[in-house]
Amino acid sequence: MSIEPPALAPSTSADFTGEQKRYLEGFFAGIAAGGVSFGDLSAAPVAAAPAGPSLDDLTKEERIKRELHPFDAIEQLVMDARWNAKPEPESVFRYKWNGLFWLNPVKDGYMCRLRIPGGIVKSYQLRELAAIARELTTGYIQITTRNNFQIRLIEPKNCPEVLRRIQGCGLHSKGAGADNIRNITMNPCAGYDPHELIDVRPLVNELATLIIASKEFYDLPRKFNIAYDGGGLISAVEDTNDIGASAVRITENSEGIEPGVYFRIALGGVTGHQTFASDWGVIVKPEQLNDVMVALLRVFIQFGDRTNRKKARFKYVVEDKGLDGVLVETEKFLKFKLTRLAPDAACQAKREFSQQGHSHVGTYPQKQEGLVYVGASVPVGQLTARQLDRIADLADSYGSGEVRLTVWQNFIIPNVKATYAATVAKSLKKLGFPTEQSNLKSGFVACTGNKYCKFAASDTKGHAIAMMEYLDKRVKLDRPVNIHFTGCAHSCAQHFMGDIGLLGTKVKSESGEGYHITVGGGFGENRKIGRQIFSGVAFESLGTTLEAMLKGYLAQRSEGESFHAFCNRHTVGQLQEVFNC
Repeated sequence: MSIEPPALAPSTSADFTGEQKRYLEGFFAGIAAGGVSFGDLSAAPVAAAPAGPSLDDLTKEERIKRELHPFDAIEQLVMDARWNAKPEPESVFRYKWNGLFWLNPVKDGYMCRLRIPGGIVKSYQLRELAAIARELTTGYIQITTRNNFQIRLIEPKNCPEVLRRIQGCGLHSKGAGADNIRNITMNPCAGYDPHELIDVRPLVNELATLIIASKEFYDLPRKFNIAYDGGGLISAVEDTNDIGASAVRITENSEGIEPGVYFRIALGGVTGHQTFASDWGVIVKPEQLNDVMVALLRVFIQFGDRTNRKKARFKYVVEDKGLDGVLVETEKFLKFKLTRLAPDAACQAKREFSQQGHSHVGTYPQKQEGLVYVGASVPVGQLTARQLDRIADLADSYGSGEVRLTVWQNFIIPNVKATYAATVAKSLKKLGFPTEQSNLKSGFVACTGNKYCKFAASDTKGHAIAMMEYLDKRVKLDRPVNIHFTGCAHSCAQHFMGDIGLLGTKVKSESGEGYHITVGGGFGENRKIGRQIFSGVAFESLGTTLEAMLKGYLAQRSEGESFHAFCNRHTVGQLQEVFNC
């Protein structure tokens, strides 16, 4: 016969009955006789929280994130929509996690930035974006310098519907702004380019899936840019990113490295802070690349500065710890050791093909026999809903229903049969998107400008279009020149890497708008931060200034010399003298 212990009620020891107390005394005496103490049964100690700044030391933005996670603000967004209400200041910041940017005081409405990994978009998605723009916004769509789309102007009442329809066609805006990983960029012709070393699309898609689905990556100290370059004809401008991965080939060598295609990693690029990414001295196998990317992101999350927004970019982690220190911290998150290879090693890894001119515009053969891709120039990246519909029609009729966006604010239609290339080019030109390279007009890039951005000091898109027309009538170039218009120090159009860079500023003139002018910037093999030569040039004088600069270059250059090379073999004083002639 078994004896059941007396029932123990969930109460304090003072409430136990005499029978219960005697049972417990006997039970614990038996435990002690077996050599077990209360200490043996105690819970595992709680790990000490990692050291970090106190709440008072955090920036305002960090405190806002901790009070309410931005994704949890969606209920407030819906409530704002019901009343078509302007957002509260904290909501302005939080709504950026859904890709919504409040444009006040310039406009009372939102811009929505998408997330299109690698800039690959399908024709049915283009049609839905065109419909959204036509029905719920101003009807305009803009291609960004991260091979992406932005649509504007969206009233608060329409925000939930815009988000729903974007998601409904298989696109995302989640994490497209603020302290998140921005759209991943790549060579726009990945998979088609006969010159590429590796098709980076699978890598881009895999990392994008990890980022979009992992809450871990929605609380960075600041924004973060990643680019993959597979070694093709059109650059991904990867050295301007927080992390840039460039495909290279390692041949037979005496350093014990298995020959094959690897990726060189560069860290800490922020051209707005006048810094290109630094070669990490590391090469990575393709199958390990995204593991390294995720590890580097975790290093940034752990060590990024959350007390000073101006010092919160990855560049400052790299500067603080050094490249070797970042390597040590990164390997803590990896199950393998990284392969070191100094930039000047005996078996130095290099890309096999030198990128040329404005190769994002024109018709080029693909690696697939009989097919070509057709790149079209989009003046300052701005399209209408009607134009977007027509691009989708052309992609369906003559291609494979796919369009690629470029970091140069243009687009490419791939998989066109060579026999139809002329027809596609003619149709695009009629639509307002020429496919003939222009050494001048194909190199214009412009940020949003003060028509829709509260930070911009000038109408960059309007001024860029005006300068295209003015200069095209007066200057004939036989070498390509890149001219970048950016409205503020955030440098969304990356003015420091342009052959000519223009930074918007306020001046005393009829328009009140002008530019500081830098020259000699470049990327890739010509990477260089431009030097400022003129300050506060009023827009009314900009045309004649740029004309004098280009004509001075043509008159005094060496035979076949590029504008970039010409500027970088002269001092600022010499250039000012040449360009003022």
